[in-house]
Amino acid sequence: MAPKKKGKKGPKLTKAEKARLKIEEEERRVREEEEARIQAEREEQERLERQRRQEILDRLEAKDSERRGGELGELRSLLEQNYLAVLKYKNDVAQMSKWEKYMQCSDIPDPAVQQEINTFISLWRDDPERSVKTVLKQCNVALKLIEELATLLREVTDEEHIPKYQEALLHLQDIVYAKILNTNIDILKGASNSIDTETGNMQAVIKDDNTTLCLWANLMRNPRFKCLTFEGVGMGFELTKQLAASNIALRILHTSYDHLSTLSRMTHMKTTIAPPRLRTFFEDIPLEVTEEGDEAKETQEETQEEQEDKPAEEQEQEQTVEEEVPPAPESEGAKHSESQLSRASMQHAEDGDGQIVTQVEVLVAEATPPPPDDDLMVYGEGVEAVDLRKYTPLGGVFYYELFHLPPQSYQVKGWEIRKMSDAGLKVFQYVAEKSNQTEDEEAASPLVGLSVNLPDAVVFLETPLVGRWDAEGKFWRMDGISGFSYRKHVREEEGEREGEEEEEGEGEGEGEGEGGVAKVSFKMESFYPFVLMQHTYGNFPFRSWELRPLGKDSALFSINGALIDLCISIQGNQCMLQSEREVGLTNLFNKWMSAPDLQQAMLKAGINIFVNEHTDKFVTSCRKDALMEHVAYEQMALFASVCAFSWSKWNAQCGSEHIVIKVCEHQGPDPAPEDLWNLYLVGAQRFQKLEITETSEVFCADHHPDSEFHSTFIHMLQDNMSPEGISLTRETHFLFVDTVQSLFCAIRPLMFC
Repeated sequence: MAPKKKGKKGPKLTKAEKARLKIEEEERRVREEEEARIQAEREEQERLERQRRQEILDRLEAKDSERRGGELGELRSLLEQNYLAVLKYKNDVAQMSKWEKYMQCSDIPDPAVQQEINTFISLWRDDPERSVKTVLKQCNVALKLIEELATLLREVTDEEHIPKYQEALLHLQDIVYAKILNTNIDILKGASNSIDTETGNMQAVIKDDNTTLCLWANLMRNPRFKCLTFEGVGMGFELTKQLAASNIALRILHTSYDHLSTLSRMTHMKTTIAPPRLRTFFEDIPLEVTEEGDEAKETQEETQEEQEDKPAEEQEQEQTVEEEVPPAPESEGAKHSESQLSRASMQHAEDGDGQIVTQVEVLVAEATPPPPDDDLMVYGEGVEAVDLRKYTPLGGVFYYELFHLPPQSYQVKGWEIRKMSDAGLKVFQYVAEKSNQTEDEEAASPLVGLSVNLPDAVVFLETPLVGRWDAEGKFWRMDGISGFSYRKHVREEEGEREGEEEEEGEGEGEGEGEGGVAKVSFKMESFYPFVLMQHTYGNFPFRSWELRPLGKDSALFSINGALIDLCISIQGNQCMLQSEREVGLTNLFNKWMSAPDLQQAMLKAGINIFVNEHTDKFVTSCRKDALMEHVAYEQMALFASVCAFSWSKWNAQCGSEHIVIKVCEHQGPDPAPEDLWNLYLVGAQRFQKLEITETSEVFCADHHPDSEFHSTFIHMLQDNMSPEGISLTRETHFLFVDTVQSLFCAIRPLMFC
């Protein structure tokens, strides 16, 4: 066995080295102890700080809990007072309008009464009148009835009424179209008596407030004829050689209304009752809650029993009298119901259990949720249909139609001989042959062309899109359109010449208020009705918004959209739309009107800043809780005469369970100084002032050191308001509060900015 090798030993440490290592070890130990001590002190300080903060939070929450009932009670009182005042005002206006309509003894029927509307339809359908002016006046009356029926359909709460309203609406639309067509028959039958000396053909233009009718009769049948522009209306057409040599009549009918889109929605979109409006806690109170209500109910039952004992003839007579004479504008029954509602509301408010039960939008329990996306618009597989939720037709419908020219009258020895026939206009069937054309053959394309000026009553914020009508499927489609061009600022005197600016495809439309009119031209394979469209939510999401008080019951609501910046001046219950950008529309801008009328007028003109049940499907939003959002809107409206409200970049980063709003007390047309603005956090159960500012680097939900917690937004704001400002908020008119709140709820800036 071999002997083990001895390992090599390292050099021995000297005493100096040992002393040095000992000192280093001691220093390391001391340093570690010092670091541990400092860490322990830091942790203790943090613990004490957390404890101090928690004590402050507990104290603030305890203080908030103590005054919670009082704050909620005061808020309930303010909301109820405004609600009852608005309800009484609207009821009085409705009763007065009904009374005035009754006193006018008008022949126009009530569209809500099926018997009246059916009688009107039957009599008008059988009316032989064919004078153009008379028929157009009758059509204008029918259009008002159609609008009222459309309003009834939007606001219907009973599904049994939907088919009835839809049937009457469709009947009226069909008759309007048929009546105008019948007047065209007589004009075209006498085309030979109205020949244009320059072209040898007949052309006519008839126009009123809602209709522009252009008729052209091809009497010469000249194959060299190419195109024609109707003077004064900015509409023209282009024909092929085959059609130019045919015995045809062409009609371009432009209606300011759009009945085809309504038909498409009724056919393909599931029609439901009006979505459950977010209700107030005092809207659910039955009127029969007092002893007087019970007595009234018993009296009603006794009257009903007596009525049953009467002969049928007497009952019919009494019923007829009741239907003919409406109640006076202010009836005792209305006052009685109002007093009952007021007392019941007060009782309900006193029975509150401390929860935030304000004028919050509460979904009706029995209401069904909206159907899935796939069930809303049903067109069938492989159908290239326009989604009317995503695109909005504007400016009415252009009916581009081709007919066989009716037999013309002729003169024989002073006698006019005309073939008598009850047959209507016969459609001339023409569809361009589809073939694989080369670039050299494009010029000889058998497509028919059309050019129209953009309607004066609308503004296109983007390049308009063209949709043609599919009569079989009853929907709009965008295929089959070629050679599209969009020309801006075309001078009217240019007539048939090309516009100054021509665009193919995309571009930003500037409307018609900047030096001329805008014109679109395109070609189709056949003759179809068509509309001009734009994206419904092109102005979403908003870049910023601000509500600035201008004085008592006056404010300026500014919205900077994706395509256009707008301002809405609010004075009482009246609104006025303003914009620094020149877009024309003198009938819309700088005109005072109610908030609902302004909303309808803006949508009809193509300026959309309002949301609906489909907006969140096509627009990116902050995804806020709807109930909490409405809590903020109704309380912001209460202080809109004194406080300025604005958007905050932190609102998109604070989560769906919170809302961040920038607020300051301010009055006057000038912008508020930046140092006056404060950020507030709105939660489900608590409102607080934030410590961060708009220029902070990161979001933090810590409350401001010098602030407290509150159970309502208005009491949170009052902590930073002057006594004069607080007093002024209690003097704000209820109609102004209702108008501001309705605008907030219709636009929802906290959600889509």
